[in-house]
Amino acid sequence: SSIFTGKYPHNTGVLTNVLPDGGYGAFNAHGNDVRTFAVALQKVGYRTAMLGKYLNGYRPRLNGVAPGWTMWDVAGDAYPEFNYYLNESGSVHYYGTAPEAYLTDVLAGMADTFIRESSSQPFFIEVATFAPHAPYIPAPRDRDKFPGLKAPRTAMFGARPDANAPAWLREIPVLRAPEITKIDEAFRMRAQSVQAIDKMIGQLRATLAAIGIDKKTYVIFSSDNGLHMGDYSLRPGKMTPFDIDVHVPLIVVGPGVIAGATINPIVQNVDLAPTFADLVGEPGPLVPDGHSLVGLLRPPPGVEAVTSDWRHVALIEHHHPAPDPTDPDMPAPFSANPPSYEALRGETFLYVEYDHGDRSYYDLTRDPLELKNILTTVPADRLQKLHALLQSVVACKGAQACWEAQHVVP
Repeated sequence: SSIFTGKYPHNTGVLTNVLPDGGYGAFNAHGNDVRTFAVALQKVGYRTAMLGKYLNGYRPRLNGVAPGWTMWDVAGDAYPEFNYYLNESGSVHYYGTAPEAYLTDVLAGMADTFIRESSSQPFFIEVATFAPHAPYIPAPRDRDKFPGLKAPRTAMFGARPDANAPAWLREIPVLRAPEITKIDEAFRMRAQSVQAIDKMIGQLRATLAAIGIDKKTYVIFSSDNGLHMGDYSLRPGKMTPFDIDVHVPLIVVGPGVIAGATINPIVQNVDLAPTFADLVGEPGPLVPDGHSLVGLLRPPPGVEAVTSDWRHVALIEHHHPAPDPTDPDMPAPFSANPPSYEALRGETFLYVEYDHGDRSYYDLTRDPLELKNILTTVPADRLQKLHALLQSVVACKGAQACWEAQHVVP
């Protein structure tokens, strides 16, 4: 929802995956469907394609095409990669168990066709794969790859909470050997399932080059969340404020983007929609909380990147989901289902406030793996300032207000 609109959850009203406060139903109920980057791009003549996963709760046999999309090939509960329905611009088609029905490959073919059909005019494609989401099903050709691969054994793996850890984390029991075996198997399957995504990206970039438009096309790769697998002794899940869950890739290739450069300003998923609108010069109906990344992607000649005047913190919002068997991300036991929280991720720290009263502070300079909550050592005046800053960002609405709130040096 934040990617489509450029708004934080506290402004989209989409707080979880299912109704009454989340998913496809809440997204539409709050009027977000007509305030997306797709509507803005279509307004200035772009052909737009939405392929794969749209929003939790979307049902291809019951729901239609969202505003702003020229081509619509969207699935519902297609996490197993086979035996799914696609709503193809209003016509519903079933895909079975044949190898060629593997969803990531199907989406790759549809995206390739759309590029070829749209090469003479501006176009935008979002390819949202279900892989590598659980149950981590790889393409049949990749099922035997990476034998013996295991989840990384960093200092986080199996780490035990100390007395200063938040209460929800202290309740997590020790990882047992059978659970570690399952984690390693799941990690290997995730690596296998990503191979089809890698193949798809290579195919689409080759197509762009073959028809001569690769030099004027942006390719943007990102994700909506990370996944912990044994970190902090947690079973696989993704609802914590730790970097393993919230720090995602953002890789961009395109006109004016410096090849091979890595930059470190704090950017968020709410920045994507205003970036797309900025690139085409049309905000349309967008009223985002995020900020365009064009100044970072296409710096003026002689300037590496416009990083001196940038935000100092990212906002993380988590709303504790109620148990719901229809939620594809319903937490398994001990996979982390913290109480609701808001958090600030700065360049050198993570500060978290839980609804139940717990607070955490991690010094990322000395503790980059976020293993030690050192809140009790932080001066009271600094904690007061962090609390005030968090409250101002949580309450912000609109690009200017959120930008100014996140510019405060904590």
